[in-house]
This record gives sequence, structure tokens and C-alpha cells, in this order.
Amino acid sequence: MNQANLAPSVCPHDCPSACGLMVERLADGRIGRVHGAKMPYIEGVICAKVARYAERVHHPDRVTTPLRRVGPKGAGAFAPIGWDEALDEIADRFRQAAAQNGAESVWPYFYAGTMGLVQQNALNRLRRAMGYSGQAKTICASAAGAGWMAGVGAKWGVDAREMAESDLIVIWGANPVATQVHLMGLINQARKQLGAKLVVIDPYRSGTAEKADTHLMLRPGTDGALAVAVMHVLFREGLVDRGYVERYTEGADRLEAHVATRTPAWAAAITGLSEAEIEAFARAYGTTKRSLIRLGYGMSRSRNGAVNLHAASCLPALTGAWEVTGGGAIQSASGGFAIERTLIDAADLPEPKVRTLDMSRIGAVLDGDPGALAGGPQVAAMLVQSTNPATVAPETDRVWRGLARDDLFVAVHEQAMTQTARFADIVLPATTFLEHADLYTSYGHSFLQVARPVIDPVGQARSNHWVVGQLAQRLGAVHPSFAMDDEAMVAGILAASGLPDIDAILAAGWHDCTPSFDRAHFLTGFGHGGRFRFAPNWAAIGPDHARLPALPDHAALTEATDALHPFRLITPPSRHFLNSTFADTASSQKLAGRPTVLIHAQDCRRLRLADGQLARLGNQRGSVVAHVAVTEAIAPGTVAVEGIWRDESFVEGIGINRLVGGDPIPPAGGAAFHDTAIWVRGEA
Repeated sequence: MNQANLAPSVCPHDCPSACGLMVERLADGRIGRVHGAKMPYIEGVICAKVARYAERVHHPDRVTTPLRRVGPKGAGAFAPIGWDEALDEIADRFRQAAAQNGAESVWPYFYAGTMGLVQQNALNRLRRAMGYSGQAKTICASAAGAGWMAGVGAKWGVDAREMAESDLIVIWGANPVATQVHLMGLINQARKQLGAKLVVIDPYRSGTAEKADTHLMLRPGTDGALAVAVMHVLFREGLVDRGYVERYTEGADRLEAHVATRTPAWAAAITGLSEAEIEAFARAYGTTKRSLIRLGYGMSRSRNGAVNLHAASCLPALTGAWEVTGGGAIQSASGGFAIERTLIDAADLPEPKVRTLDMSRIGAVLDGDPGALAGGPQVAAMLVQSTNPATVAPETDRVWRGLARDDLFVAVHEQAMTQTARFADIVLPATTFLEHADLYTSYGHSFLQVARPVIDPVGQARSNHWVVGQLAQRLGAVHPSFAMDDEAMVAGILAASGLPDIDAILAAGWHDCTPSFDRAHFLTGFGHGGRFRFAPNWAAIGPDHARLPALPDHAALTEATDALHPFRLITPPSRHFLNSTFADTASSQKLAGRPTVLIHAQDCRRLRLADGQLARLGNQRGSVVAHVAVTEAIAPGTVAVEGIWRDESFVEGIGINRLVGGDPIPPAGGAAFHDTAIWVRGEA
């Protein structure tokens, strides 16, 4: 590896690690292998997906010129056009929609195809300037955030590097082998040096669960019941730190009375775990002060997900684990960065009084569901950046039907011809992170990073921010950001935030924003007036709070299984894909093989399903066909299909999100990807 030909960058993908990178820059203007930077937390390690990123940057099917649709929507038939022609058409269609139906009929739609602050939030600046419909960013983190904030009240926690100093590590509803590989290095360090024990709580034997000392394979959506039964044991056996509870929490007396009847036997009937498993975990946790819980997003992706996550977050507040190094909990570090967001969001413009549409309910929105439209007009025009809702959103049939509407104009700014792009009227070529400048925070660590372009844009690709600036000029939108280039935006945000400039951060490699120990462990107080809340104020967190319990509990809100739909489907990410970005690369496809349905052996015997056989999974939303993998590494009655695969990878050309409902998780929204009742049968 020639150090002279390495250029620094930052991984932009929706992953907690936000890895610093060193990218091989080849003489022909292409990139070679991507390596990890020697920054704290990642220590030079990156995932194989990003190491092979040249496959995506230089993919033969990459979109490299603006395109106009020449065939039916969804068919993927396009002809090249020029940038000016494409942008003029988008601006004209936005103006027409606003003139005919009001500005709220235009819906800019984006998410986390890039986590860079400049590029990800570009559409928010145009939305605010033009009075277009707002977007609730619910599809990933809303439910987990609501559950964490319900008790903790601040969006940070223990520095993940403290995991190396823990005696007991609990990975709850996460699979870092696939989604946060650096945690596994910290876990291994704690196990080798301290003899730490690893407990994984997950409905199936993920790559992380395979490495655990204890795997609690509970039924999906029953995490709250397990947490409450652990609380019962902590109170019953005198394992609650009364002094800590008195100083730092509120509602403990009510909680103790409440959990008195929530015994391990009660939880065993709900979770599918044995009483002995629950008792053993509770005692191990309660007798180990240096216990650290990593609360993942998977446990929140049920209709009771916010309740479940809050219940689990109560445990370190009972034992006082927050007081010690290697103790407490981690959910997200995103709130630890002091970023001044005025320039990012054009927040100095007057805030338009517009409706907010739920991105997770895009199927219902585009299908004209009055409840999803929030009292406003039908959506008539869209620009989609950094997301692929035709594949990743719930209720695939409704999404496709909506995108195929003749009266809906859709522009998609993309790197590849995704399923969403196939429905577009105009497709614009987008830069990868190696072709533009940006500023990066993280939700897994506290290192602020910046990146400049490593190579020139491939073909005619342009950045999100550039496209928005060009449209703003055509639409008459006025804000200083629209006249700034990518690097000027980064520089302006850093200056407004009182942070070092681009050159200084690049020279250092990163800027350390790690909170002090006392702040990270909430020894200066939690977010709710200094105290952790065992009894959440759900009404202050989101509008849909009436069904939520006043204290931690098992909330029976999940989609009901019945005689016709006896199985519960979960859709965890594959380690080879993580999100739909990597589903386009040949190496990831080869490693992953094909979409597979994981079904417990006893369920397969009852259904007369054999390994490798085709099975059809279905419910009232539709059905999907994939190959069976017979296993004992999943809870009976539970079915898993890892993703996110391209729809065309499935036998019938449509993916697993066809079966997932789009109704929001209370109190603040979110998609219940691990909470779907289905039937399963063999396919001839």
C-alpha cells in the first residue's frame, strides 16, 4: 500500500461507526482498495463492504448522465438528456404542482443514503424556502429515540470504548457483527483481559449471538416483559442501589409496587424463555456493577418498541451501573455534538406552517389515504435523494402503486438504477461520498470528521447540495446556502459552531467531541430535570401516546398472530448488505447468495418444509416467495428474512417489505419491520 497515493475520507453510510478512511487513489483517476484510518474507536478496521467500495463507484451500471423516462413507470426505460433540460423540467413540474394544488403538494423525500450533514439535509433547505410539505424522519430511529428519551432525556450515553472495561456486556436487539463491527473488538478485549461475559438478547442466533456466553432467544416484541421481570428480581433480591435511585431517579416506589407481580414465571409465558434463564440473567446483571447494555434499534421495531426500549433502559438506573467505568448503557451518541444547524436547515428563514408527512407511510401517502395526508392535498411532485423507498419502505404494493400514478411527477437523484429510480420521470446522476465534500457526526462515537473529494465526479454526477442549489435558482428560492458550494457549506457550519476549520480537522484526522465521564454517565444529571424517569411522560414525546403504559410493562400492541397468521416475521439486516446500497455490488450478492427464509426445525416438520425448498409467506398485504433454511437458531413461531435485498433477487421480483405494515409505532412514529403476522406454506 503506497501511502503517497492514499487520500482521507469518511464512510457516509447509516451505521454507528462513521469510519475514518484512507482511500487508494489510482493514476487513472479511479479508486482502489479502501482502508480504515488509525482513529480511536475504529483503530484501522472497516467492514468488507466499504473496503470493496470501488465496485460501487466504478460499477458498469452506474447512472452517469441525467435521464428522462421513455416507457411506462417502473419499466426502467430512459433516454439521456442534459442537466439544464432535466433541472428545468423538475422546476417546471414543481411550479405547476404548487400552482394547481398548493406548495404542500410538493414533497421532498430523503434519508440516510449519506449521513453527511451538508448532503443529507439539502432538501430541507429547499423545503423551508419554498413551503413544501415536511417529512417526519421515522423509518429507522424514531421509536428507539422515543424509548431512550422517555427515561434518559438526553441523546447520548457511555463512550463505546468503555466496553473494553466492562465485566458484563449485554447486546440487546442489535447484531454488531453485521452492523457495528468495532464493538466486537471492544467485547473481545474485555473478554480476554477481564474475563467479561457477553449476553445477547435477540429472537434469532445472529452472528453476534453465536459468539455469546448466553443467548436469550426471546419472542419478537417481548423485550419489555423480560426487562420488567429482571426489575422484579432486582427488587426482590435486594440488588437495587437505593442510594443511587434516591439521588438520580424518580418514580422508583411506584415501579417497585408495579413489578411485584411481574415475576419471571409471568415473563416466561410471554417471552418463550424459561424462568431459569430469566432468573440467571437478572442475578448476573444485578450482581455485576460494571455492566454495560448496548440497546439496539432492532428491539424498537415492533409496535411496542418504544415501550420495550424504555423498559430495558431502566435497568442501569436501578443498579447504579451508571456510576462506574464500563457501566451504564449506550443507545446513540448523536446528541453529543454541538453543531449549529442554522445553515444546514436554512433555519434563519421563516418556518412555513405546513403539514408533516410520515416517510414510513409513503405508501399510504402516495395512495391517497386521507389520514396519511394530514389534511392536505394529494402529493403531485417529488424529488427523492439518498433513499430507495420502493424497496426499503413498508407496504411495497402501496408504494409501487403510488409511484406509478400518472398524475405524480417523480425525480430521483441516484447513483444506481434502484427500484425507486425505475418509477421516476427524471433520474439525475448522484456523486458518491468520494466525489464531494461533507461534514460527519456519528451515533456510535464522538469524533467529528470532514472530507474533501478524493476523485472527480464520475460521468456527470453532481452532489445533493449542488442539485438543490440549481433548483433553488430556477424556483426563485433565496437563502445564502443556495449560492455556496459543498466545501463552503462545511466551512460555514464549522465556523458557526465555533469548531476548528477544515484544514485543522483534516490535519488532526478528526475533532474529538467526547463528553466528560460525568456527563456521559449522567452524574451531572439526566435530561429530565436531572432525574431518570421510570414513569415516562409519553405525551411530551409524541402525539400517539394514549395506548402506552404509565410504567414499564409488556405492551400488547404487536400485530396479532392467529390461526390464519401463526408466525411472526422479522427482517434483520444481512451482514453483506446492511442497507440497499450494497445490494447492487457483485461481491455482496455472491457472498449473500439468495434471499432465505429462516424457520425453526420443528415448524418446518409441521409444515413439511425441507431445506432449500421454496416457501410462500403471506398475509393480507400480499405474499413473497423465497427459499427455506431449516434451523434451530430462531425462536419457534418466528420467521426471519435478512435483507435488504433488491426486489429482483426474490423469485417473483418483489421483496419482503411487501408484508410489513406501515402503521406507525407510538408515540412518535417508526416502521415495525420486526412485527408482522404471516402464514407460511410450501410452494410447489
